Amino acid sequence: MKLKTMDISATASASSIVFDALRKAIIEGQLEEGEPLRQDEIARLFNTSRIPVREAISRLEEQGLVKTQRYKGAVVAGLSPRETAEIFDLRALVEPEIIRNAVPLMSKELLADARQKCAAFSSATDPMAYGDLNRDFHETLYSASDLKFFQEIADNAIDRVERQIRAQLVMSNGMERAGREHFAILEACEKGDADLASNLTREHIHGAKASLLKHLPEA
Repeated sequence: MKLKTMDISATASASSIVFDALRKAIIEGQLEEGEPLRQDEIARLFNTSRIPVREAISRLEEQGLVKTQRYKGAVVAGLSPRETAEIFDLRALVEPEIIRNAVPLMSKELLADARQKCAAFSSATDPMAYGDLNRDFHETLYSASDLKFFQEIADNAIDRVERQIRAQLVMSNGMERAGREHFAILEACEKGDADLASNLTREHIHGAKASLLKHLPEA
């Protein structure tokens, strides 16, 4: 099992550490769809009991990243094209409102940080870094918003399709287009045009959805 492990036998937050490690491995594709999560094996890797592992898997199941199958137990959850489309549609409702709310609250320092992350995404050459750089850019802009519940929903939705987003950027050669769209969103934020930033974010998500669904069978 591909996991970055540590000895957490004496750690009070063992469940959270296991949860974070499993979540990261799932959304980055290190644990593949359908792969079983064997509690004994995970507990041994982290030098802990099965109790925090069971708690971590339960939290992952609540987020839709893990599902329980008869005879197999807990496995990494997958998404059908219909489910993928539904999640992108949810994102297209929630994220434009987050950034609309965020624009008036953005500081010069935040915008400068977002511009650096936008440039880092556009200049990236390592496909394994695409997903993190893409998410860093958007989350930097969203962080100014005080719609915290909306942000939680968006975070969970992005977790569910993170693997697909990474695959879409690689398979469709979508980095150049995504980079242009990121700069357009950023410029709208810098101008203080919340409505334009919101509309561009919605178009950006719908475009990513269309590109992903086109290439999904190849995944």
